[in-house]
Amino acid sequence: MDYLLTLPSVRDRSTAVFNQAKVDKLTNFTADFEKLPAVAEYVHKLIERDYQSDASRIPPHGRWQHFDVGHKRLEPLIESWEKKGVSKDEVAARLVDLFVVSVLLDAGAGPTWKYTEGSGEQTGRSEGIAIASLDMFAAGIFGDPDIVTGPGLERLTLSQLSDGFQVSKTNPMDGLEGRYNLLVRLGKALIASPELFGPSARPGHLITYLKSTEEPIEIATLWEALMKGLGPIWPAGRLKINGKALGDAWVCSSLPNPSGDEAGSVTPFHKLTQWLTYSILVPMKEYGGLKFVGEEQLTGLPEYRNGGLLVDFGVLTLKPEALKQSLSGANDLPKFEPSSDVIVEWRALTVGFLDALLPMVNAMLETPLVLPQLLEAGTWKAGREIAKEKRSNGGPPIEIQSDGTVF
Repeated sequence: MDYLLTLPSVRDRSTAVFNQAKVDKLTNFTADFEKLPAVAEYVHKLIERDYQSDASRIPPHGRWQHFDVGHKRLEPLIESWEKKGVSKDEVAARLVDLFVVSVLLDAGAGPTWKYTEGSGEQTGRSEGIAIASLDMFAAGIFGDPDIVTGPGLERLTLSQLSDGFQVSKTNPMDGLEGRYNLLVRLGKALIASPELFGPSARPGHLITYLKSTEEPIEIATLWEALMKGLGPIWPAGRLKINGKALGDAWVCSSLPNPSGDEAGSVTPFHKLTQWLTYSILVPMKEYGGLKFVGEEQLTGLPEYRNGGLLVDFGVLTLKPEALKQSLSGANDLPKFEPSSDVIVEWRALTVGFLDALLPMVNAMLETPLVLPQLLEAGTWKAGREIAKEKRSNGGPPIEIQSDGTVF
């Protein structure tokens, strides 16, 4: 059962579902592999447009870029800290504080929500959530100004978070209460693990913890710290085996399960934890001076932009029987709960197809990308752009009933 909490389990189980697609043994989707080259070409064109095939200019996928949409916001903040004599380790710790909270808030906000800055600039979706979280972080809503603490998160009220996100009847946000409850549980988890988060119960104390281990640091060491430290924050209703919560892991009917045991039917994703890992690696390495090995164990992120790209290009098509299970979605789009077999299968296939796309895109480039660069410069952006071409609200082709804790 502990295997389902590891990074290798994500790729292993998703690949097993992906292999079912090759022999047309999926429950909810049909897969057309002949349409995959068109996806690779679309992704390649975006990379050419934005980076002129210069892989060295492509940052790894992570939260950093979302803060800097339109113009840079993090760099001026970091410069202000440095002018006050803040050490590099403390800069790294503050960035990890910020990124942990911001990533955990980064489930889909819905197509209409937007955040308005003091300058009047309006930003929606992931970038809007990032900017809003940065402003709340700087104001000390999560603890002290520029610092996140467990007690600070425990004191947070739903009203404060709602105000911070500027939520109103005319500016609704999906899953606000789910996000709020996640942050309160994060506060309790930070306090409960002083060996990881220190006496101040800060996410950024992870840097001190990692520096006490052997270098170079195995990615599994960071992963295990995050899974242990953040395990208690996930909603109580999530899947449990032998009384142990598995977080973002779900039963998938298309997963071959020769043993027939309960754990053998589960496909883990741990998407938010992976997104968090990708994100905090950047400040940990750049400012904390940490060196890691084994980063290739991280997978493509199974979320609706990467997955929507496959549906919008016809690589994946919902079977009629699956469509009949749909909830009523907007604009006649199919809609499902995150725990539904349709969504679980879609996510597993997304991980598998992202692995398949990487060599196809690299064959078109002079310098090969690693998977985090493909996610950043290619598939995530491509999923968003094709969605805008196909739907006026830019939403995904399959809607998910968001509770603010998965997508």
